[in-house]
Amino acid sequence: MTAPFRFPRFFVTNPSPCPYLPGRSERKVFTELNGDNAAELNDALGRIGFRRSQNVAYRPSCADCSACVSVRVVAGEFRPNATQRKLIRRNSDLTVTACKPWSTEEQYALLQRYLSARHPGGGMTEMDEMDFADMVEQTPVDSHIVEYREPGIDGRVGKLVGACLTDRQGDGLSMIYSFFDTELDNRPGLGNFIIMDHILRASAAGLPYVYLGYWVDGSQRMQYKVRYRPLEKLSRAGWVRFDPQEQDQAIRDVAQRDEPPLPVELVSMFRK
Repeated sequence: MTAPFRFPRFFVTNPSPCPYLPGRSERKVFTELNGDNAAELNDALGRIGFRRSQNVAYRPSCADCSACVSVRVVAGEFRPNATQRKLIRRNSDLTVTACKPWSTEEQYALLQRYLSARHPGGGMTEMDEMDFADMVEQTPVDSHIVEYREPGIDGRVGKLVGACLTDRQGDGLSMIYSFFDTELDNRPGLGNFIIMDHILRASAAGLPYVYLGYWVDGSQRMQYKVRYRPLEKLSRAGWVRFDPQEQDQAIRDVAQRDEPPLPVELVSMFRK
């Protein structure tokens, strides 16, 4: 007889300033992921809009706002458009390796360059190597850090230009946090390529979805997540497809901006 499953205990954070919408506050509900059932619990919570940060699963629980919406790409039905196909071809020479969740100095250095370029003054810029190691290595589920490297020369390992901390869930891949080299003139759109590579790999593995975290209606820097079709969002009625006109307008909004940063949210409350 197996041990009975214990229903998790949930907690709520104190309100704090919203990082996405000025003038609003955010609050999160969270629970610990531990024990023999951590992976199963993470899978179940992921299907109802929770995200993982180390050994904690969380989701927004704001009293007067519902702008954060969980989104996922239907991997098997994804068909890249002409621009996306060009981006895939441009980066087809990269070597992609799913590594064990073990942090390296090279990864940390790339993260620091990424944060300095895309999030100067942000809270994560204060991360030291131990903080980064905790982010990568403290995982109770099936996690990898996916590395993207340029071709090596004379048998040497190529330069690391991108990485993504990724969870493999029962129904797909969950992109926890991505970072990349922002100064490569010959590789514009590298962050978008990393997302598409995950979508294509999930499809090849027979995994239905790629979870992108939260799309925040009204936050320009989170609009990049609507570039991929078909896209589903979590509603009161469950997971539903984006309305085509709504997605078209959101994509037009993205096209008016330079390529946005590619954060997939981490929870700052756990460092307070």
